[in-house]
Amino acid sequence: MTLFLIAGEPSGDRLGAALMAGLKALVPGVVFRGIGGPAMQAEGMDSLFPMEELSVMGIAEILPKYVHLKRRIREAAAAAIAAAPAALITIDSPDFCLRVARLVKEAAPGLTTVHYVAPSVWAWRPGRAAKMARVIDHVLALLPFEPPYMTAAGMSCDFVGHPVAAEPQASPIEAQTFRAAHDIPPEAPLILALPGSRRSEIGRLIAPFGETLTLVARRYPDLRVVLPTPRHLAAEVTAACRDWPGHPVVLTAPDLGTRIAAFAAADAALAASGTVSLELAAQGCPMVIAYDMAPITLWLMRRLVRVDTVTLVNLVSETRTVPEFIGRDCTASKIAPALMALLAEGPGPQAEAMRLTMQRLGRGGEPPGLRAARSVLAALARRGTTGAIAAD
Repeated sequence: MTLFLIAGEPSGDRLGAALMAGLKALVPGVVFRGIGGPAMQAEGMDSLFPMEELSVMGIAEILPKYVHLKRRIREAAAAAIAAAPAALITIDSPDFCLRVARLVKEAAPGLTTVHYVAPSVWAWRPGRAAKMARVIDHVLALLPFEPPYMTAAGMSCDFVGHPVAAEPQASPIEAQTFRAAHDIPPEAPLILALPGSRRSEIGRLIAPFGETLTLVARRYPDLRVVLPTPRHLAAEVTAACRDWPGHPVVLTAPDLGTRIAAFAAADAALAASGTVSLELAAQGCPMVIAYDMAPITLWLMRRLVRVDTVTLVNLVSETRTVPEFIGRDCTASKIAPALMALLAEGPGPQAEAMRLTMQRLGRGGEPPGLRAARSVLAALARRGTTGAIAAD
């Protein structure tokens, strides 16, 4: 069986890699084609072109690269059609992936299309589900409340759990070892700075994050800072935080063990909105969320949003314990007091919200990558796709 997968950013790369591992366990000899990052490549993907070219978000950010992205869309669709796979599996990055799916469906209407990560229609633009149903047959949902939205639009959908809930939890010894390895004293307050994995995100957040940490360092002069970053952005991130307080330690593309040890070692995190809030929750690290976008993107989002929080921990736990500072509120004068409160008081109610979030995302159950693989195979079997096998 040949499957064509497309991921467009680091979080999708991790999802794709876990799915590929699950598929290999269930379908010996499965062949993968498509576009992916280092995690998917390690599972056997020979990427058509560098995944990093697709890591763009927001209307104002996409426009300068529109012509190039259109060319990559056509290239990806042509490769998918030529591969004649049992299924096209697109992973998040809907602006790119669903355009590819549309071209593929036009050329091969009978090809099964699967999208991994349901669009957040519960948050904004509910019409996206119906539009997606024109080109997608089956959806793999990360959040337990998403399937009804997808099935109402005409697609089959399974909640497969979130891979972050299956990640190991770093031990206290691993957290202590991380501090020692980076000359961070056990008693020093340690903050994780996580301004995103896209160049556009980092460009907007690196300055307010630095200003926030400068204010925090006035109260906590022994503050230390750790900043994980993707490999392709390491040089510019290192340069941008050179004058930050806290002797910043830049972790370039840390492996899983290093990343979870850093998260467990930190007393608090200042993070961009996104999946990273779940990664922090998995290690019990309390957080403050801050995010900014281009003015036109922010204006549109505020007009369309249907929920009062963008933080996944808040949404999944059905609490509002994680403070967030979005758009005009993404300023050091507003963020710093919330971050200092975490350093002074500890996680407080966030601890229970993080525990509940992991429980609802499937902690302790079958690995989400394997559940996703079973769901894909079941969808293929229902559609009578050649090469599909039973999912049990």
